[in-house]
Amino acid sequence: MVAHVYERLQKGELNPGDKILESLLAPELGLSRAPIREALRQLVGDGLLSDKPQVGNFVASLSPREIIDAYATRGLLEGFAVAEALESFAENDLEDLEDLCLQMERYARRDKQKELIETGSEFHRFLFNKSDNIQLIEFTQRLSNKLHLLFYKHWSSLYTAEEIRDRQQELVAVLRQKNQALVEQALRQHYNETGQKVARFYAESEEGE
Repeated sequence: MVAHVYERLQKGELNPGDKILESLLAPELGLSRAPIREALRQLVGDGLLSDKPQVGNFVASLSPREIIDAYATRGLLEGFAVAEALESFAENDLEDLEDLCLQMERYARRDKQKELIETGSEFHRFLFNKSDNIQLIEFTQRLSNKLHLLFYKHWSSLYTAEEIRDRQQELVAVLRQKNQALVEQALRQHYNETGQKVARFYAESEEGE
């Protein structure tokens, strides 16, 4: 159910402000109302839907400020998680991350959006899953779907394939220095930069409407 709604958001079949109707989803997916409601609660918790009491659930519409805050928070959480687990990264881990950087570039060049986002998710999940702080991992992961959806829709307007590769490789290079402060700073900057770009893109899109 969650994956179904997320896929429709990716494809642009659901847009900000659209109402999500349980009465349509239940027969469409062959499910009862109970699992539908549970999935909708999860999507609200992930920030993809908004819940209006006595009215229903709607696709969330994010302001530029909310976009910036979401990216900044993810960078803060992931930066701390990776810095705390820095000694856990072996050379073969860094080589695996390098391979993912090149995979992302290849997918971006071929305009394979889904594969690009999935590989980017794998890259960052590899980073913060080194942490043994379960709550930190959960909080970090909760922001993933929202951020990946924003990036999925607009990545080609934000970065070239080479820039996507280079930005990820810069993170691997910082990891090799084994400096916690530099790692935290690099990840926060990584997310802040993208957040600013996405927010600016949204603001310009609204002005053009």
